[in-house]
Amino acid sequence: MQDELVLVTGGSGFLGSHCIVKLLEKGYRVRTTVRRPEREAELRKLLANAGADASKLECAIADLSADAGWREAAAGCAFVLHVASPFPEKQPANEDELIVPARDGTLRVLRAARDAGVRRVVLTSSFAAIGYQGTPKQEPFTEADWTDVTADITPYVKSKTVAERAAWDFVRTDGAGLELTVINPVGIFGPLLGPDYPASIASVRSMLEGRVPFLPRLMFGVVDVRDVADLHIAAMTAPAAAGERFIAVAGNFMTVKEIAQALKHGLGPGASRVSTRVLPDWVVRIAGLFSSTARQAGKAELGRTKNASSEKARRLLGWQPRSRDEAIVASGRSLIDALVMGIDIACR
Repeated sequence: MQDELVLVTGGSGFLGSHCIVKLLEKGYRVRTTVRRPEREAELRKLLANAGADASKLECAIADLSADAGWREAAAGCAFVLHVASPFPEKQPANEDELIVPARDGTLRVLRAARDAGVRRVVLTSSFAAIGYQGTPKQEPFTEADWTDVTADITPYVKSKTVAERAAWDFVRTDGAGLELTVINPVGIFGPLLGPDYPASIASVRSMLEGRVPFLPRLMFGVVDVRDVADLHIAAMTAPAAAGERFIAVAGNFMTVKEIAQALKHGLGPGASRVSTRVLPDWVVRIAGLFSSTARQAGKAELGRTKNASSEKARRLLGWQPRSRDEAIVASGRSLIDALVMGIDIACR
């Protein structure tokens, strides 16, 4: 079974590269998509540095914004991990700049998988498709919840919700037996394998560099990228995972202050510039009149208590994630190491 071919979209990205490492370790053959040919050499170097044997890796050129290449990418594959998805540091002025590529790209992958006879697609969605509603929710969010796209939400949150809804609709009406499983991670942290990292780790870098002197009263879910990769692979083959969603979260949500404290405790002098001073909500709201970043913070339920449950993944798939602090500290240590070594890292 482990010699079967798995397609991983966006394999040079933060989560995608971790998924490839895990699959190769388990003996699977892996094909991944890259948008530009030169990314293949970068990816192979990244995997070698991670200690992975890339002899069972092949690359295909495909872009989520176009049909070309997807039929060839999916050919002969037993499974697909659709990990690739845009996550901007700044929200676009026109929400369709995110919504249309996220939805249409997902449907391209699903059509190619169906036509190639793939057994199951594991789609990386997001907690963003679950946890944003017009009114506060006192109990933890579960996989039964959906984000309200009519609420005051960011384009990214809306794009993830629309894309996941479209995926479920496609499989139900046009899937022709294709199985779908969805992973809904919260903020993904953990060690870098290459130069790319997500916006969640960009926030850690900003803290470490002293660019966040005051912290907003916001709460975020935390999970380690290695555990999210493990969950994708468990969901890929487990019979009980077919047709299910799984929230990936390591424990209770953390305040930004708790994240800062975890960095200071775990990194010592390396986190000397991390602030733990909290900014009053009214100051953040006033700042939102002049700053798009502060305005987005206001949309992210400033001052609200929030939580989510990973009970379903633990119960059905035996998933046991690392602690929240371990994920946060691994991010910080990895960033420090990369900067000390002069590696060109960036949020992509």
